Amino acid sequence: MKFKNVLFTGLALTLSLAILSSCGNSGTDKKGGTASDTSKKAKAAGDSPDTLSVVKSSYPPIDKAKYDSLLKFNAHNDTSGRWPVKGTPYPLGGAILPFKRIVAFYGNLYSKKMGILGELPPNEMLAKLKGEVKAWEKADPKTPVQPALHYIAVVAQGDGGKDGKYRYRMPFKQIDSVLVLAKKAHAIVFLDVQVALSNIRAELPLFEQYLKMPQVHFGMDPEFSMKDGTKPGKKIGTYDADDINYVSGYLANIVKKNGLPPKILIVHRFTRKMVTNYKNIKLRPEVQVVMDMDGWGEPDLKTGTYRYFINQEPVQFTGFKLFYKNDIKKAPHHMLTPQEVLSRYSPYPLYIQYQ
Repeated sequence: MKFKNVLFTGLALTLSLAILSSCGNSGTDKKGGTASDTSKKAKAAGDSPDTLSVVKSSYPPIDKAKYDSLLKFNAHNDTSGRWPVKGTPYPLGGAILPFKRIVAFYGNLYSKKMGILGELPPNEMLAKLKGEVKAWEKADPKTPVQPALHYIAVVAQGDGGKDGKYRYRMPFKQIDSVLVLAKKAHAIVFLDVQVALSNIRAELPLFEQYLKMPQVHFGMDPEFSMKDGTKPGKKIGTYDADDINYVSGYLANIVKKNGLPPKILIVHRFTRKMVTNYKNIKLRPEVQVVMDMDGWGEPDLKTGTYRYFINQEPVQFTGFKLFYKNDIKKAPHHMLTPQEVLSRYSPYPLYIQYQ
């Protein structure tokens, strides 16, 4: 099962590396423009960072009784004793999980090959996101839905670049444009990082100006963390609990210094080795950790992946990824519906990502 899963999810490497056609070492986009050209596009459109979606303030403490009740509900009749996860800290006031389910569109704004976020024109993309939000609200009326845009801000690539790190950092103007789109959709934003031959300690601090915004959260992708020096796309990478603890600690400090509600940290995963020493992952009131089942394939394959690598290695909250194209490549050529996801998986995933 594990080997088959790697075969199917491995092609996701190729999809993420498709940015090569639009963002090489020279910083050219798919239409032949440069990174500065895309910045000019955003400026010309009158885009400016959205810092007002969620106002900084003092947030009342969470309702602990309701929090506990929702954790039990979302365990979805788990009989293993793993869910809800025992001994987890209550979050600070203003926490999104488990009070809402997040439904996110993933991709890069200037690449049509990396996900639905960049595949469709902005207004069409936001309309489609709104439709998915409604579908999840209908499937689970008990849980309100929070829309999100999940933007790949650092992209693994096949060219080593000037520093030989095989990653491309997106211009900040692109992030600004995503914030503007998110404001239109009343959405939160995730900035996702594929470190390649760099490391998370070098990449995360670059985004602090955005992470100080209450509506901006973070994603880290072990698939492209190539600790042994292998070029991205040749094998599946890995993060250790120590890496995840560094990120959550960094985010927690931002929360405390700026009086923010908890940050959400998405950790992508579809094999056991992608996340090592999961029992050592430290949970904090300032950060909500989501282990996101990131693999693609037919429904039974995805079910096995979720069971073995998400359900059986509990951390805090869970996520589930749906691929508009890759999930339907093999029989039965069917992408799971919200109703099917909710009927199949324990615990209920509270973060849903569409690519």
